[in-house]
Amino acid sequence: MRMVVLYGSQTGTAQNVAERIWRESKTWGFSGPVLPMDEYPVQQLIEEKLAIFVVATTGNGDEPDNMRKTWKFLLRRSLPVDSLRYLKFACLGLGDSSYAKFNFAAKKLNKRLIQLGGHAIQPLGLCDDQHDHGLGATALPWITQLFNVTLLPFHPSKCSGKAKNIFKWNVNCLEPEMALFKDSMPKWFLSSEAISLTLKENRRTTHVEHFQDVRFLRFDFPSDVKWNAGDVLELVPSNSDEQVLKFFELVKEHNLDFNEKTIVKLESAYDDMPVPFVYAAPISVGMLAKYVWDLSACPNQRAFEVLSLNCEDEMEKEKLEEFATIEGLEYLINYVNRPRRTILEVLQDFRHSTSKLKLPNLFEMFTVIQPRSFSIASMPTTLSLDLLVAVVEYKTKMSTKRLGLCSNWLKSLPTGSTVVGVIKNGTMSLPSEPSTPIIMVGPGTGIAPFRSVIQYRKEQQNTGAKISDLIVFFGCRNKTKDYHFSKDFSNWQKENFCETFVAFSRDQERKVYVQHLIKEQKERLSELIMDKMAVILVAGSSNNMPKAVREAFIEVINGNEEYLEHMIKSRRYQEETWS
Repeated sequence: MRMVVLYGSQTGTAQNVAERIWRESKTWGFSGPVLPMDEYPVQQLIEEKLAIFVVATTGNGDEPDNMRKTWKFLLRRSLPVDSLRYLKFACLGLGDSSYAKFNFAAKKLNKRLIQLGGHAIQPLGLCDDQHDHGLGATALPWITQLFNVTLLPFHPSKCSGKAKNIFKWNVNCLEPEMALFKDSMPKWFLSSEAISLTLKENRRTTHVEHFQDVRFLRFDFPSDVKWNAGDVLELVPSNSDEQVLKFFELVKEHNLDFNEKTIVKLESAYDDMPVPFVYAAPISVGMLAKYVWDLSACPNQRAFEVLSLNCEDEMEKEKLEEFATIEGLEYLINYVNRPRRTILEVLQDFRHSTSKLKLPNLFEMFTVIQPRSFSIASMPTTLSLDLLVAVVEYKTKMSTKRLGLCSNWLKSLPTGSTVVGVIKNGTMSLPSEPSTPIIMVGPGTGIAPFRSVIQYRKEQQNTGAKISDLIVFFGCRNKTKDYHFSKDFSNWQKENFCETFVAFSRDQERKVYVQHLIKEQKERLSELIMDKMAVILVAGSSNNMPKAVREAFIEVINGNEEYLEHMIKSRRYQEETWS
């Protein structure tokens, strides 16, 4: 029987879960592809009998980029209410309960499929990244239920093959002259919409004594490129030379049968499994290690499953196989997730297993480097594309510091470097009327998109538009150490263009945060919200800040939670947060 597995996600997480379902389906004899939703011909869904959806939620409960075309099609009013009457389906949502619209995209999809006549064969699964065991706490039991209970009437006899032996690709080694990409990744490798940017400034904005390095990056851009306030720049980083060197040291140490000059070409092992764009052309292993495989990623269960396959050491094999089970999830969390152990460190730990690796194993084990999005902190009229990036660096029980791949890649770029990126719509939208007040809350680097918003309103004012109140609440630790864009806000204040309230949390004995300043301005904010229909925009860390800010605004409007919920639904209250 045919079963399609479709996923939507900004990162590779949903893809990993979807591929786990797809591999399991093969052991039951199912046919059918696993694809990003927008790569599947959605019109064909009316002919499908069985489909599994894995959907992550982005922004303010929005659907991911790679399912937006599909979602738009499914929302067509012209679709008959029984369009999917033959379809049986199940949905698994990947979300984070710290966000107001937890798993909203999966909930919307599940509801819409039912409205179109589809039959849900299993309750919607709602994975929560805040769970101690992460998304797997819900995903793994849900998948087990799907195959061992729900799908039995569809295909009751399990095949002899095991999911861990199912590889997506056949890997062919070619002669060196067959490689299309040997030294650098071409622009179209990322996207047909990709543009080249030249780095003109890379400056630390925080004091040298401050605990965090925050970078202000200024780029030149092609003259025909435009963007709107609140838009983002999507970048794909590359691994550091140090990480690449460590990888090939492991390859050499264990005498593996490939090196950085080995040229590979992938072919699908299944007719229904197309080769992804990133592997579409012959490429060297050196290029894969530098530009494609994420050497800093924490390995998922699939990596341990594959690593165990050829292992001849009983103790290592037993431990690896345990990590790949539901029962071993707690051990996996303690070994990988909590210390943030990378895939290279795992290969160093399991030396017997690493010594037996073949190239096809690596394509199953390594995840592809995912794009990272950064709010653009300027408008095109300023003649530069500006970013404000916090460099991720922290300690765990591991001996070496954990480094964020993209932020440290950006930090290391010398001026004059060329990077390739894609400008995309942000999750926040501005009120169409310039006279609508905007209240902006952006602690830390969350202030970045609001710099572009204020510049945009300034442009509108210069062309004769009447601009209403612009109020910014910014929070940092110290006035002299991490007050981002302080000169800009000082100038805007002098011009009476933008009213700024800043919480310096460590400059006095009592810690002061943005939510405290919001409450202090209760009377003024209440008038703007209730009488002048102000829009509230919140950007920054998804930890405690968004909840604290929401509670502060509820107090501002005299505890009227229902009104705030209405603001969220009508997009008068928007959040753009990240973990």
